[in-house]
Amino acid sequence: MARGLTVCPTPGCPQLTPGGRCGTCRRKAEAERGTAAQRGYDNQHRTIFRPKVLARAGYICQANLPGCAGTATVADHYPLSRRELVEAGLNPNNPKYGRALCKPCHDRETARNQPGGWNQQ
Repeated sequence: MARGLTVCPTPGCPQLTPGGRCGTCRRKAEAERGTAAQRGYDNQHRTIFRPKVLARAGYICQANLPGCAGTATVADHYPLSRRELVEAGLNPNNPKYGRALCKPCHDRETARNQPGGWNQQ
């Protein structure tokens, strides 16, 4: 069954989309978000945090969501976000502040729990 068009969820935007933000609002949100490096995901994140978190978990998704049997490919900051760790003066690249997630579980968790998550305006 085909889905109908809906109005872009960005306040004040009248564009119709098949789902989610329209292209213009999506590009604007991405530009405001900045690159991964601008958000702090630098060489230490790639060479220290991510590999150690994934190896410690044995590449098994730790989200504990029903029906997930995915292979972990994403190192997620948990229980505090990267932003919260920095604000608390803690090293966000310390693997003890991470958990391994598969990509679908990471996307769901980010959309549901992070400030500015994908399902938020």
